Amino acid sequence: MKIYDGKVIIITGAASGIGKALAQKLARFGAIVVMTDVNSGPMEETAGALTKEGLKTKAVTLDVSDRDGVSKLVEDTAAEHGRLDYLFNNAGIGVGGEARDFSYDDWKKVLDVNLYGTLNGTFAAYPIMVKRGSGHIINTASLAGLIPFPAEISYTTSKYAIVGMSHALRAEGAALGVNVTVVCPGKIETSIYRTSKFVGLDREKALAFLPKGVTAEECADVILKGVARNKATIVVTFLAKLMWILHRISPGLINWVAKIYMKKVRSMKIEN
Repeated sequence: MKIYDGKVIIITGAASGIGKALAQKLARFGAIVVMTDVNSGPMEETAGALTKEGLKTKAVTLDVSDRDGVSKLVEDTAAEHGRLDYLFNNAGIGVGGEARDFSYDDWKKVLDVNLYGTLNGTFAAYPIMVKRGSGHIINTASLAGLIPFPAEISYTTSKYAIVGMSHALRAEGAALGVNVTVVCPGKIETSIYRTSKFVGLDREKALAFLPKGVTAEECADVILKGVARNKATIVVTFLAKLMWILHRISPGLINWVAKIYMKKVRSMKIEN
């Protein structure tokens, strides 16, 4: 897509999944891509492969919950290139299980990465974009930020907050030249399900119960087309769109489905 050619872009959570797919596609569209992740090995391998193709890609190891580290990366990138065109706040983690089994850390770690990681990036990039009068912030939330998903309550909490923050900031930034988009994927075939912590649940049974999703590459295509159109909310997968529509039409129906879902989840419980 020509709209991304020559643009300066930061992507968090770029070692795998959606972030990696976005980085690969954007680099091949001619963008200057700064990839960040705490998992440096796979990210550096991807960035190295793209660089060998003659593309402008850089890998920086970063924990998005580190506010100072995020600020430095954003400021250094903008200073080096004279601008920052796009920020994809994509890094995220999850914890599966019931709230009654969660430790405080099961809440805090997810909120620190998902919510505060997104806030840290936004806090650093937004003033730079406002000063220049242009820029686009893209925050990865989830269908769980539009519909109250049980059995992953800290994740759902973080994603609801990201959706609200994104919509509010979009209204504020519109007259200042800054666009804000929130992405709400349904089931995407990424490693997050394998790497997420499960509390009090049989991991293999829980994973087997999930519906089949689309690939990260397919998701990235939908995201980039939506961002190019400056969409406020990008919902990915047909099932996710259907569930979102049903929730808006009949919240009671979705709540009923959630209760049925919880009965299934509780059949997967194991002793800690």
